[in-house]
Amino acid sequence: PPLHQAPRPHHPPAGDMDESKVVGGKVKKPGKRGRKPAKIDLKAKLERSRQSARECRARKKLRYQYLEELVSRRERAICALREELEMYKQWCTAMDQGKIPSEIKALLTGDDQSKAQQSTNKPGKTKPEGSANLS
Repeated sequence: PPLHQAPRPHHPPAGDMDESKVVGGKVKKPGKRGRKPAKIDLKAKLERSRQSARECRARKKLRYQYLEELVSRRERAICALREELEMYKQWCTAMDQGKIPSEIKALLTGDDQSKAQQSTNKPGKTKPEGSANLS
């Protein structure tokens, strides 16, 4: 026989053919398709199913609570941003009419004062590397 011939499946004697099958070269007995418990306790199985359903409902409830809180936070953020936008619109309208809103004046003068305070409070402040020292 040639060396590269595929192995032949083992065939049982002719007498066993009626009660067993050859599948993939292995003999299989009918009715033995896996491990099955002798008796399945129906009450225990139902209780496990009920417990699993309770846990599933609890997880679902927690997920919905989390999502509702997330939506609530986002809605509050949207309201705050809308109020801020409305304030900026009012500022723009006032400036179009030649008026400077007091909030903007406070911001501008507050920035000028804070810059002046920073330069007077820090006399030993070093200059950036790229700047020239003219004094």
